[in-house]
Amino acid sequence: MDASVMETFAEILREELIPAMGCTEPIAIALCAAKLRRLLGCAPERVTALLSGNIIKNVKSVVVPNTDGRKGICPAIAAGMVAGDPEKGLLVIASLPSERLPELDAFLERTPVEVRCSGSTCKLDIDLTAVAGAHRARVRIAGQHTNVIYMERDGEILRNEPVPQTVEEHGADRSKLNVADILRFADETPLDALAPLLERQIAYNSDIAREGLNGVWGAQIGRILLEDYGDDVKQRAKAYAAAGSDARMSGCEKPVVILSGSGNQGITACMPVVVYAEHIGATREQLYRALLVSDLITIHQKRGIGRLSAYCGAISAGVGAGAGICYLLGGGYEAVSHTVVNAVAILSGTICDGAKPSCAAKIAAAVDAGILGYRMYLHHREFCRGEGIVGGSVDATIANVGVLAQQGMRQTDATIMEIMQG
Repeated sequence: MDASVMETFAEILREELIPAMGCTEPIAIALCAAKLRRLLGCAPERVTALLSGNIIKNVKSVVVPNTDGRKGICPAIAAGMVAGDPEKGLLVIASLPSERLPELDAFLERTPVEVRCSGSTCKLDIDLTAVAGAHRARVRIAGQHTNVIYMERDGEILRNEPVPQTVEEHGADRSKLNVADILRFADETPLDALAPLLERQIAYNSDIAREGLNGVWGAQIGRILLEDYGDDVKQRAKAYAAAGSDARMSGCEKPVVILSGSGNQGITACMPVVVYAEHIGATREQLYRALLVSDLITIHQKRGIGRLSAYCGAISAGVGAGAGICYLLGGGYEAVSHTVVNAVAILSGTICDGAKPSCAAKIAAAVDAGILGYRMYLHHREFCRGEGIVGGSVDATIANVGVLAQQGMRQTDATIMEIMQG
């Protein structure tokens, strides 16, 4: 494999596999608020939040971790303002102690927070302004959850970058991703540099999955799957992925390693592969290489879809997991390609109506589709070109999904927002 392409794929993984606590959209708001408080230099008297529709959608119904069950935009802003550490990225409120929780309520009681939908064409857009006496500051994050594009204090512009239209504008070139090269990379890349990233993904996401199964979190989808559907490897794969989301969506304070900006996608691409690896007694190297397939095929799909969309990202990660399991069990290019195309054809179009407990159930369905896609291949069955959105190759089918999500579901996104806002 070309060395420059191999390095690009490795850099993509370094950019994507990062730790975060809680749902990444409220955490990104908390991060923006923490940076704003530091820039302002004091507690604000009022705050204005201009947020893209997809940010509002993904924050409305999810618990902000370390806030004792508080949900939504204003608690996320308050947590960042009161106790956020802007140097910690998506772990910005990981150190918020329980004794400081009354300060969040006090902040919101004394500080008016105006929230408006910005109508931004960038689906991940957080624009916060704070005023205190004669001082005024503004911070804007767009494109990715930690990407600060604008900073201003008292009329002095400290940073002013264009709104990114693609992740590649400030990262590794994801246009190089294709299924054939992803498999070559998984086969050939040295693991010394990537093993710590993958080991952290396994450790963090396994930990929160176990918490979701053992604790009382969300709708307890993971536990229901094991209790009612049996304990075979397929059900465990679905259950562990769903359980991680059960805990995460309901405010569990354990960090996860995210993928494509999403903890749910990071868990979904990881845990089914881990479960299957344990089931067959795979070596650590085999598990790592299968995770490379799952992670990169998930990212490959999300490149066309975008960070936030009306298209449920768990579906992409479930498809990636199916591909990773196929590779782990000895599948090559043909097997992985058929697995991806079959799985995509099963659940494409599943809507994202925000981050919330029901994400865990969608994750279970996504993993089921990924595994079914592989089982279809083993039975010499496949969905063919011209059947719905299935294209002439695996990469063409993935491209069709991007068109569906970005163009075909624009009105769907607007309608979801109208319904969610009553």
